[in-house]
Amino acid sequence: MNAKFDLSGKSAIVTGGGRGIGRAIALGLAASGASVVVAGRTAEQLEAVAAEIRAAGAKALPVVTDLTDSQQVEALAAKTVEAFGRIDILVNNAARSFLRSLLDLREDGWDKVFDTNVKAVWLLSRAVARTMMAQKSGRIVNITTVGAEKAELGMGAYGCSKAALKMLTRCMAREWAAFGIQVNAVGPGLTRTAFSQPIWSNADVAKHVTSLLPMGRIAEPEEIVPAVLFLASDAASYMTGHTIYVDGGALTT
Repeated sequence: MNAKFDLSGKSAIVTGGGRGIGRAIALGLAASGASVVVAGRTAEQLEAVAAEIRAAGAKALPVVTDLTDSQQVEALAAKTVEAFGRIDILVNNAARSFLRSLLDLREDGWDKVFDTNVKAVWLLSRAVARTMMAQKSGRIVNITTVGAEKAELGMGAYGCSKAALKMLTRCMAREWAAFGIQVNAVGPGLTRTAFSQPIWSNADVAKHVTSLLPMGRIAEPEEIVPAVLFLASDAASYMTGHTIYVDGGALTT
């Protein structure tokens, strides 16, 4: 069974791969044998992750990309094929949010969240799907959140965008299954990243939040990786259109 998680000879793209969950996923895919394109907006972060991957003996290519720009998205897909010959795995991890109530959030803030969390995923998945269709195989894994299921104060736009991403996952899965492409999602709960630092860095807030979680703690980025590896591997050969929640039991409350 372990051999099914071997990604040797596969190539992958991870967006938002310069830090947090994206960095952990990029390192995890590389450790499983994949060549990894690390995409995002900050060159220094991408270079650092690529260097870690190369130091461990795997191949990596950092590509600075504005994922809301369709031309840059198409270039990212083309550079991946140019570097590694194919695209086997796409992990749409990049996300954006503002901690604002729905009354205080500006209109352009709403648009920025949806442009990154939904539109950019559609743009890149569409670009990558063309290559995967020619290969007659491919795996797309979208990173969503428990907020797609559970309303959180101050996170309305983010939760709505991730709920849309969950449906986009199902729609892509439905349309592209006939071409050998499987599309699934992973929904992390609260995870210790820079993204969530305002919560876990405040001792009182962190104590309150973790007291509401059945497992009594927040996740580390590395704990999200196994679900992604599963969906990217042959072990998930008959799964498409689903979301796996890695949330410490948050959705049971």
